[in-house]
Amino acid sequence: MSVILETSLGDLVVDLLVDDAPRSCENFLKLCKVKYYNFSPVHSLQKGSSFQTGDPLGPDSKDSDGGCSIWGLLQGSAKRTYVADINTKLKHDERGTVSMATIPSPHDPDEKLAASQFIVTLGDDIDYLNGKAVPFGKVVEGFDVLEKIDGAFADVKGRPLKDIRIRHTVVLDDPFDDPAGLEVPDQSPVPTKAQLSTVMIADDEELEDNVDEEAMEKMRREREARAQALTLEMVGDLPFAEVKPPENVLFVCKLNPVTHDEDLELIFSRFGKIISCEVIRDKKTGDSLQYAFIEFENEKDCEQAYFKMQGVLIDDHRIHVDFSQSVSKISNLWRDATNSKRARNKGGFGGIDSLQKKSHYREGEGKDSRMPRMIRRKGNGAEAGVVVENAIAAGVEVQRELPDMTKREGIDSKTIGIMGGVSETRIRGLIDTTVIAGAEIP
Repeated sequence: MSVILETSLGDLVVDLLVDDAPRSCENFLKLCKVKYYNFSPVHSLQKGSSFQTGDPLGPDSKDSDGGCSIWGLLQGSAKRTYVADINTKLKHDERGTVSMATIPSPHDPDEKLAASQFIVTLGDDIDYLNGKAVPFGKVVEGFDVLEKIDGAFADVKGRPLKDIRIRHTVVLDDPFDDPAGLEVPDQSPVPTKAQLSTVMIADDEELEDNVDEEAMEKMRREREARAQALTLEMVGDLPFAEVKPPENVLFVCKLNPVTHDEDLELIFSRFGKIISCEVIRDKKTGDSLQYAFIEFENEKDCEQAYFKMQGVLIDDHRIHVDFSQSVSKISNLWRDATNSKRARNKGGFGGIDSLQKKSHYREGEGKDSRMPRMIRRKGNGAEAGVVVENAIAAGVEVQRELPDMTKREGIDSKTIGIMGGVSETRIRGLIDTTVIAGAEIP
């Protein structure tokens, strides 16, 4: 009874101990059979000790549930974990021991609950895992792959900087009957969006052999920054992901609270023309937050001020100067420009017709004092009032929607404009005895 785990660093062949841990072996075999482990990342890497995998999303994903047993997949979340079969004779005494990661049962501390995640040892006599993890198999081929995993660069959490993932699983022999409802896919499924979002440095990306750990960490941070910028673009906080801060704006901090905009502008203006100088203040109290932004007309003046003003004493405070990294002003300008373009071309809020404001009014007595512009209908003792808003703009819409009404009923376009926003049915009811803003309609 064996399984092949095809990883991004090579293949591992695992022999299962079905007689010593039958339930864990069955769970592992069936999860491999349904391709549950595909794209699972290696994490919690401890050099010379062990690594962990088996969660399709990994612990870094906020959507991860920590993995699920085969019975949880088939019967629901209530069966996500199972009681692992513990054999005290099995120890983590050999490199390549495969065991289920477990947690104590809340009902019985002596019971261990497992799901899908498993641990592979990278050295001999890893005693601290005894009693915490449940061995159910051993690696019999692929020890060179274990060495590669052991030598991978990892962050402080044990996550390899370059992804190591299970790409595919092959069940060579399965002695257990399939549980009801189990469906074996015809081919390996493609990674989901949630899985792809956890990629730091792709496992198939080629890197230079002499790249050190610091360079790989820098690459990882750049990828994370790009991903975050793309997210901000999608929610509309950035005009585009590749936006860069302006190079003619300085950030000045550690200011004295008594320093004003005019003081800074006077001091920094000796380097060149300043477009704007603003000390940032609290919106409620108006007190200085002790930092400011200074925008120069050209970049060279800004660079000269950066080099010359670092550490200068202003109002008994030694200031710190840096280039601004803020893009909020650019984003605001882009957002305002976009909304104004929409507003010029279309109606509605933000220029979007589907967001057009609609007002509904109650019919009743005694409303005249609150409705200075109204259409009043008299007939059969009934009286109703309707406020007419935006008459000119609404008049255009009425004329567009009722192109032949002016001909059929003899109402001119000016009157239609005054009646802007009123439905055709209401206009028909108003034709005979109606007074609109003091002008009778025949």
